[in-house]
Amino acid sequence: MSRKYPAPPPNGPRRSHSARRSPLPIVNETSAGGVIISVKEGRAYVAVIARRNRGGRLEWCLPKGHLEGLETAQQAAVREISEETGITGRVLRHLASIDYWFSGHDRRVHKVVHHFLLEALHGTLTVENDPDHEAEMVEWVRIDQVAARLAYPNERRIISVARTLLEA
Repeated sequence: MSRKYPAPPPNGPRRSHSARRSPLPIVNETSAGGVIISVKEGRAYVAVIARRNRGGRLEWCLPKGHLEGLETAQQAAVREISEETGITGRVLRHLASIDYWFSGHDRRVHKVVHHFLLEALHGTLTVENDPDHEAEMVEWVRIDQVAARLAYPNERRIISVARTLLEA
């Protein structure tokens, strides 16, 4: 049995008001940061920061931030970790890159974050050097306990990769 459907209007199908809006512009952003490790009395610790999410809730996460000028992702990771934690480190290796999308009021953002494993060289934990004042707290957390503290599943997976590498 065949059904008859009404013919589309002469100027094409009707669209809702929202379908007529022009799409938001897309902006690409790249950030870098990662897992900075300090070993004390045979145990590995990771420096993590607490910052406010878009909803104003405090969340624990790995330190990271935007690349500036012509710096590489590795250089940005060292700088951002130092600014947000007070700890200067040396990159040991790339761990993972996370790729995700989010929307702001006036744009859609495609973000890539490169995470590295770093060895802590020197410094004292502080958020006082964070130029954006996003990091509100910083702590050393044992690597076997840090995943439970982190807000984002993708960062918990990065900790798992770091642990596997360190245990090998």
